[in-house]
Amino acid sequence: MTSRSEQRVTAARLGVHAEACEWCTIDKVPQPPTDVLEAAGNPRLRPGRLRPLGMVGAALAVLFTPLALLLTVLSNGEDALKRALATKEEKERLRAKDEDDRRRDAITAERGLDQVFDGNWQGSAGQFLLRWYSHSTHHQRLVVATEDGIVLAAPPQRVTTGREQRMEIVARLSDTKAILLDPFNGEFDTRMVLIRFRDGSWLRLDTEEPRSSLHTYLLRQPLPDN
Repeated sequence: MTSRSEQRVTAARLGVHAEACEWCTIDKVPQPPTDVLEAAGNPRLRPGRLRPLGMVGAALAVLFTPLALLLTVLSNGEDALKRALATKEEKERLRAKDEDDRRRDAITAERGLDQVFDGNWQGSAGQFLLRWYSHSTHHQRLVVATEDGIVLAAPPQRVTTGREQRMEIVARLSDTKAILLDPFNGEFDTRMVLIRFRDGSWLRLDTEEPRSSLHTYLLRQPLPDN
């Protein structure tokens, strides 16, 4: 994980003044209808494969999966014990948090925000999503909020290390085309950020950490017109 100061320095290397920036990912791109895919020139819909170093890391991850599962079980048991031994006030706070989490998940599903985009392949978000991996096969994007829009940067090809040193600008969106939006306006701690296009279509991104610098920045901005 890159610190916020390092992210701003990285954005400055691109010649971009960052109001805020974070590394983000998107969910798996759904399979478009055949006619949409052909009209777009059959673009790439998946990130690049892991290079050898990344494959070694993936193999090690498989080896350590049983240990990770054991640690997860122990952590869940510890949480259950803490809840059982919690004071009345702590139990009330935990119940309130659980209720917030359930409400967040319900709203997410109700608004369709559990999907990677709004579902309209003819909309601006759908068309942008079709070109996502044509711009770069890397699985992440540095999303930079600027005074007049959004800049996306990434290495041209997928890398396992050195993403900051190898990245370049892969897309620019002026504020006349799209804006960044926290769909919950700070009500919940979430990794979710939307790129909402002016036609109302949207693309969901997930930051590396909840309540990221992008979320903090968006809280300071006036609410957009619906």
